[in-house]
Amino acid sequence: MNQHYNIQFHDQAIGREKEILDLLTKVIDPELGIDIVNMGLIYEVTLDEAGKCSVIMTLTTMGCPLVDYIVGDIKFALEHLPGVETVECQITFDPPWDLTKMSRYARIALGIPMNG
Repeated sequence: MNQHYNIQFHDQAIGREKEILDLLTKVIDPELGIDIVNMGLIYEVTLDEAGKCSVIMTLTTMGCPLVDYIVGDIKFALEHLPGVETVECQITFDPPWDLTKMSRYARIALGIPMNG
């Protein structure tokens, strides 16, 4: 698990955390202008030997109208990772997203108090 972002990495993704995070931090939540990693939206990343990359993620709200946009950007970003053939995203609301999942950077950028 990446302690800084609380993301679990599995299989071939282990040892490639920095490389994966570098790509995912380029995916920006279009409403908030903060990347999905610092927003705390990514829960798990798995890369199997066949090159299938699976991402388990959440959204800030159920019914987010930008889900297709965000998922498309994730797929586009990770398909450029050597060894990745396909990318699949699974949306979950368990556990539900809340402000505590945001990084210090995101909270500062959005003006959210660290104790809130």
